[in-house]
Amino acid sequence: MKKRTSFFQKILDAIERVGNKLPDPFIIFVILAVLMLFVSFVFNLFDASVVHPGTGEEEPVKSLLSGEGLQFILTSMIDNFTGFAPLGIVIVMMLGIGLAEKVGMLDYAIRKTIMKAPGALLTYLLVFVGIMGNLAADAANVLIPPLGALVFYKVGRHPLAGLAAGFAGAGAGFTANLAIAGTDAVLSGLTTEAASIVNESFVVTPADNWFFNIFSTLVLTVVGGLVTSRVIEPRLGTYDGDAAEEEEEEELPHAKRGIVLALIAALVYAAIIFVSLIPHDSPLRGENGSITNSPFLDGIVPLIFFLFVIMGVTFGMTVGKIQKSKDVSHYMGEAMKDMTNFIVLAFAIAQFVEFFSWSNMGVWVAVHGANFLESINFTGFGLVVGYIIFTAIMNLFITSGSAKWSIEGPIFVPMFMQLGYHPAFTQIAYRVADSSMNIVTPLYPYMIIVLSFMQRYDNKANIGTYISLMLPYSIAFLISWIILLAIFYFTGMPYGPGVHTFM
Repeated sequence: MKKRTSFFQKILDAIERVGNKLPDPFIIFVILAVLMLFVSFVFNLFDASVVHPGTGEEEPVKSLLSGEGLQFILTSMIDNFTGFAPLGIVIVMMLGIGLAEKVGMLDYAIRKTIMKAPGALLTYLLVFVGIMGNLAADAANVLIPPLGALVFYKVGRHPLAGLAAGFAGAGAGFTANLAIAGTDAVLSGLTTEAASIVNESFVVTPADNWFFNIFSTLVLTVVGGLVTSRVIEPRLGTYDGDAAEEEEEEELPHAKRGIVLALIAALVYAAIIFVSLIPHDSPLRGENGSITNSPFLDGIVPLIFFLFVIMGVTFGMTVGKIQKSKDVSHYMGEAMKDMTNFIVLAFAIAQFVEFFSWSNMGVWVAVHGANFLESINFTGFGLVVGYIIFTAIMNLFITSGSAKWSIEGPIFVPMFMQLGYHPAFTQIAYRVADSSMNIVTPLYPYMIIVLSFMQRYDNKANIGTYISLMLPYSIAFLISWIILLAIFYFTGMPYGPGVHTFM
């Protein structure tokens, strides 16, 4: 007898089929860039134009298939790439964070935090560590879930609940953090590029979502813990299987001393920065002693870079990973190997974004899109929620957060700017939708890895088991985030230093 497939499973199967047919993200942006050539030609053919909101002048849509367009394509290609805002930001951030990761500091800190957790706080701490784990980028998705399963198993709780809690924090809570992380650097650079379509001088910094991310981390920690203890564990029941014990990784010599010294070095560094900010005429302050518009925030990426270099070098020297000066550059180079895919993708994204901007198609879509939304009275928080739902659905088909924002940003950031919304606010709306739905799309690259971890404890586990465990987290995180965003929206709370909903 043929096993019946549920309606929900059919939907997931359809998503998987469609998503698997999509080209690699690099090819997607090559296709979009080529498509922009023909779209700009057609619009130019019909004399399409738009009043630029920044200058007030009427601008025609320029054809990329004209002589002028060909000159632009050939002469700007290298500048498009090297001037692509996220490229330098991400590379600098990952040089510092990558060093700390390669010497073993981040791995050690994550492992010890989870393994030493008190019973009453274990669930919440596991979700929290998962969220904070995005400092180690995607490595958190591989490191934290099996650790969570192992810890739950050792204390007599269902290991799949521990695995789910860890993966929910690392995957669905990926965009949140108490610190400014690599995700902030990537997205703020892309948002700056998108905002420049309307205002070339507008800059979104990696700190512009910081306050919202701090609240998000605390809220998601509580929500993730409650979902685990109130929904997931009662559903799983008591675990009575036999699990293969994970092999304990060999302890780095003097690692405990290394992490203590690294934290002391970080505190000294932070104290120096804080003291430097105190004088009203500090070179780190802006005009009239401002901190919100200051070299301090403009230079937040280099400051974070130095923080992780100091911590990484301190830990590496203590545990013997760094013995010669060239070891530092060696580990930074190793970290850069993990960034090669992003660098290749950035080349294609940069061309598409600049084609969109130079042709004036970006301004045309933004102005006419905003006018249409206003004409149907679809503005306010309802519009924001609609956009979040749209992005959540998009995430089922395109799982790369930076790739998806590179497509949506040049359209929605300028459009929302025309409605008065700050680009950093639009960026937040995107982030909460993208992050919360990561763990339930069949195309998420870490789904198969986590499923294999699940099968260590339950050899009958399949994609249905996986979705049934992770879907409650996605729904709870998305709803909680929308509520949190509504609180910020209606109370006027800043999302970051000097950043509010409206410009």
